[in-house]
Amino acid sequence: MRYPTQKLANLYFMGATGLFLAQVLFGVLAGAVYVWPNFLAVLLPFNILRMIHTNALIVWLLLGFFGATYYLLPEEAERDIHSPFLAKLQFWIFLVSAAVAVVGYLFRIHEGREFLEQPLYVKIGLVVAVLIFLYNVSMTVLRGRKTAVSTVLLTGLWGAGIFFLFAFYNPGNLVIDKIYWWWVVHIWVEGVWELIMASILAFLLIKLTGVDREVVEKWLYVIVALSLFSGLLGTGHHYLWIGTPGYWQWIGSIFSTLEIAPFFAMVVWAFYLTYQGSRQHSNTAALLWCLGCPVMAFFGAGVWGFMHTLHPINFYTHGTQVTAAHGHLAFFGAYVMLNLAVMTYAMPSLRGVQPFNQVLNMWSFWIMTSAMAFMTFVLTFAGVVQVHMQRVVGGYSYMDVQDQLRLFFAMREGAGLVVVIGAVLFAYSIYGPVREQLTRVPGTRLQPEPAE
Repeated sequence: MRYPTQKLANLYFMGATGLFLAQVLFGVLAGAVYVWPNFLAVLLPFNILRMIHTNALIVWLLLGFFGATYYLLPEEAERDIHSPFLAKLQFWIFLVSAAVAVVGYLFRIHEGREFLEQPLYVKIGLVVAVLIFLYNVSMTVLRGRKTAVSTVLLTGLWGAGIFFLFAFYNPGNLVIDKIYWWWVVHIWVEGVWELIMASILAFLLIKLTGVDREVVEKWLYVIVALSLFSGLLGTGHHYLWIGTPGYWQWIGSIFSTLEIAPFFAMVVWAFYLTYQGSRQHSNTAALLWCLGCPVMAFFGAGVWGFMHTLHPINFYTHGTQVTAAHGHLAFFGAYVMLNLAVMTYAMPSLRGVQPFNQVLNMWSFWIMTSAMAFMTFVLTFAGVVQVHMQRVVGGYSYMDVQDQLRLFFAMREGAGLVVVIGAVLFAYSIYGPVREQLTRVPGTRLQPEPAE
């Protein structure tokens, strides 16, 4: 580790890991309500459990992105982070804002808009933290070396900050509300977050494979172009049935179909670079996460998204368990696995030890990935049954259909418990005891990096 300010990432990774464990725990509690409808009905109703589950997901993923940026940016810019003090201040403002939001949810204080339930004062706190972050990293890049990785990363981060501002706009008209609501929710996860994903993945592949930076950057530009071209107008597949003009059915169907292209390109990119790479990096677990990330993102966001994005199909499937299947695997593959990959790569150098507990780490990979794949298939089958009974054949009430899906929900709950086990195992593998301590030599790295 060349730059002392890279250690700032450790604070963010620890916060992200803690919230990751909380997120999967609340997910299991929310899943239990599908099996036992009166479970925690008075103490923690389902809407509160789900609210905490989804909000914890967003917050810990953002903390992971912040930590990854503070770790890789000094390497890319060839200088330390502009202000370590601001980085620490940002962390505590962001974490306290998130904690205040959760406490508010427990006391039924929220705005009620899905994913954007945070009260106004919490949103203001989050924006202040993000503005501090954007200033800090922008000054770092402007005063240092400019690379494709840092440029694309900064574009994605600024895009995320700008589009979050639409969360403050809450019109009374439901159609207009949903139009701008998707500018946050969709353009984040299927637009600017993809830029963040691609740039972090590019950094990791450069370090792990030893492939020349110019080759990686050419692929990176292609993926970014595909993401922006398809992702922005692909927002239209959310406009199909909310009262917007009919032309959105065609715009949404065509461009959201193209959204599979950048994810497929990422799969080809990762495996091609790994095959071409001449370097055998000691951190095998990090490479496993790097390869698993685009594969699972391709299936979750690409294939499962395509399955029900065309408007004649979406007419029947929107808002069903098919959507839940797509959402779970897409988030896990694209962003959860990305954060776990960068943590697995960075934590050995942040702790000053050789890559450790790699077997446990790789076990956590296979446990969580298998459980999420099983959960996705179960929810997909549940969605098909739900669509058939509730929207094709018809005549069945909503609760009658839910009763018919209890077996699927029980299997989903079992898969969720396995995910929790995998998450705990991952946390132990990167923060647990280490057998061998490295001799600390100032100015040296744990592993020789490729020449750039």
